[in-house]
Amino acid sequence: MPKVKQEYIDKKREQIVDAAYRVCLRKPVEMVTISDVIEEAGLSQGGIYRYYKDLDEILADMLIFIRKEYNIIDRLESIMADENSTFEEITYRMCDTLAEAMEKHLFDIQKINFDLGVLTINEPDRAAKIVERAGHGGNMEYLEKVVIPKMITGAVKSGLKPKGNPEEIGLYIASSLTGIEKFCILNTCYANGKPTAKVEPRVLFKMYAKTIILLAGGNAE
Repeated sequence: MPKVKQEYIDKKREQIVDAAYRVCLRKPVEMVTISDVIEEAGLSQGGIYRYYKDLDEILADMLIFIRKEYNIIDRLESIMADENSTFEEITYRMCDTLAEAMEKHLFDIQKINFDLGVLTINEPDRAAKIVERAGHGGNMEYLEKVVIPKMITGAVKSGLKPKGNPEEIGLYIASSLTGIEKFCILNTCYANGKPTAKVEPRVLFKMYAKTIILLAGGNAE
């Protein structure tokens, strides 16, 4: 029997991951089944198990794909490295980057990321295995562990006086970011055509930037 080339295997895996991605756009991730993916991919049940042992392996590779497509870490690092801009300018630019990413991916990648967060709450052990296979964290983890602490530290170094304990401010900023994401996703992807409020990411992130600046002791005007 001729040996199957790695290129062929990679293409089949990509076909399966793409199918899973399309299914996850239509259904909550938690409700997706291996049968859904098999049908979407146009493969037999036996065929799909030649490349993945279970659904969670597929979801892990889908998560890797999502993180590559929705990677704004390099842009955030570039903004933070700008020594010629004030703390306020950097904050506005970073939040504008977040707003742009939200607008671009609200109905696809953001929706799936939200669903994976729900899966983490309802099936933590399963979600942990998916994330472990996927490897390094995504934008949110980077924002919480790197960007926000650096912003608070940078504000202090620039002579600003934060309006409270820096760690508590950092926690509030991270929680507020999660809240904005959830608000936007729930009112667009899960509102059944009847959103309870108008979703304007740029408006929300501009106010978010002002909040960060004020808490850090800066001038939001």
